[in-house]
Amino acid sequence: MSSLERELEVARNAALAAGEVIARHAEGDRASWEKAEDSPVTKADLEANSAILEILEATFPDDAILSEETKDSEKRRRAERVWIVDPLDGTKEFIARIPEFAVSVALTIRGEPVVGVVYQPLDRECFSAARGSGGHRNGERLRISSARKLEDCVLLSSRTEMSRRQVDPYKDWFREVRPVGSVALKLAWITAGRGDLWISAAPKNEWDVCAGDLLVREAGGVFVTLEDGSRQYNQADTLLRPLMAAGSPGLLQAFRERTQQ
Repeated sequence: MSSLERELEVARNAALAAGEVIARHAEGDRASWEKAEDSPVTKADLEANSAILEILEATFPDDAILSEETKDSEKRRRAERVWIVDPLDGTKEFIARIPEFAVSVALTIRGEPVVGVVYQPLDRECFSAARGSGGHRNGERLRISSARKLEDCVLLSSRTEMSRRQVDPYKDWFREVRPVGSVALKLAWITAGRGDLWISAAPKNEWDVCAGDLLVREAGGVFVTLEDGSRQYNQADTLLRPLMAAGSPGLLQAFRERTQQ
C-alpha cells in the first residue's frame, strides 16, 4: 500500500468535486471575463477552485496551496507540502464548447510531485498517479508510447501556439501535429498513448503541468524543459520557460538532438 494512498484519494475526490461544478456550468451559460490579457476566467473556474480548496483545507489544514485562481502567499514558499491546482485548465476551450478541458490537482513534497490527478469532467476520465505506484486511467495502468522515431510520431500541441506559428519550426519533423486544448489533458493523453510526444514553445505555469508531469513519469516517460531539465516545483517564479517536452526518454533525446542541429 502506498504511503500516499490517502493523499491520492483526497486529490481524486477534490478533482471530481470540481468536475461536477464544471459539468453543471457546461450545460448553461459559459460567460467569461478577462482577469489578465489573453487570460479568461468563468464562474466555473472560481466555483471549481472553491470546491477543491474546501476539501484540501479540511483534510490537510497544515498544507499550503498554490492555485491559479487564488492569490499567492509566502506561506507556500516555506511549506514542505504544497498542493498545486488548476481548477479548470483549458478555459478557452470550455468557453468555446470544445471538450478539451480538465481539472488538475497535484501534491508536491519538497518540490517533487508525488500525487497527480487530471480529470476530464464530461468524459469522466480520471488520470491519476502516486509516486512509485504507476499511472492509471479509471483504474487501468498506463504506459507511454513505444514509438521510437520522430517521423513516426503524433505530436500533441496547442491551438494557440499553432495559430501563432510557434510550432512551425518543428511541425515537419512529425507524422502528424494534433491540436489539443488543456495542457494537463495533453500530458494525460500522452500517458494513454493518444499522442507520442508533447512540446510547448510558450511559457507554462506550474499549475498547468505539475500533475501531468507526475503522470508522465509514472507511465515511463519524461517531462523536461530543454534548458533546465526536470522541474523542481514550488518556485517563487512559477513560470516554466520553453522549450518543454514530454514523452518517452528516447523520443525526447531524439527531439533534443534535432533542435541542436
